[in-house]
Amino acid sequence: MELSPGDFSGGRTATVRRTTSETDIALTLNLDGDGASDIKTGVGFFDHMLTHIARHGLLSLTVSATGDTYIDDHHTVEDVGIALGQALREAVGDKRGIARYGDATVPMDETLMLCALDFSGRGAFYTNLEFPDTRIGSTFASELVEEFFHAVARNAGMTLHIRALTGTNAHHIAEGAFKAFGRALTMAVRHDPRVTGIPSTKGVL
Repeated sequence: MELSPGDFSGGRTATVRRTTSETDIALTLNLDGDGASDIKTGVGFFDHMLTHIARHGLLSLTVSATGDTYIDDHHTVEDVGIALGQALREAVGDKRGIARYGDATVPMDETLMLCALDFSGRGAFYTNLEFPDTRIGSTFASELVEEFFHAVARNAGMTLHIRALTGTNAHHIAEGAFKAFGRALTMAVRHDPRVTGIPSTKGVL
């Protein structure tokens, strides 16, 4: 069910299909979902991370992706980030009635992650993420965490900050970042009944 901007009664949705010579991605998103997800990208660790965005962001998210993972996972991870960012931009519409800002601090064992975001219309990602290893598990390149969030922020028109306050385990750092993003995201897109119109003194975002 597609709703007009500012209508929160039944779900704000978007569907994105992105096909290139490197990847083929179909993604559906409901901002007013229940945390359910169906993720199949061909990159196991990445699937695991995307389920955290859905679960902790209370989104309904479906992602089906095929890509040239015989080269490496980069194109698939980045292009899913592009598709998710485009879907977020479409689903929030003109941002009428949303809180706009969200933040979350999430512990993951020895790791503590901070995420803060603003649906500002100015897409940029800022981070201090450093991983103790170049790989998470046996195959996933840790640098792809940053590539994913750059793609999401640019395409969603979101100012996004993710900072590691502490952490030594690469898996925990990545997982804490994805969980914190999900929790900050649901805060930013929530309906605030006190907000009239666009949440900006400029009248547009």
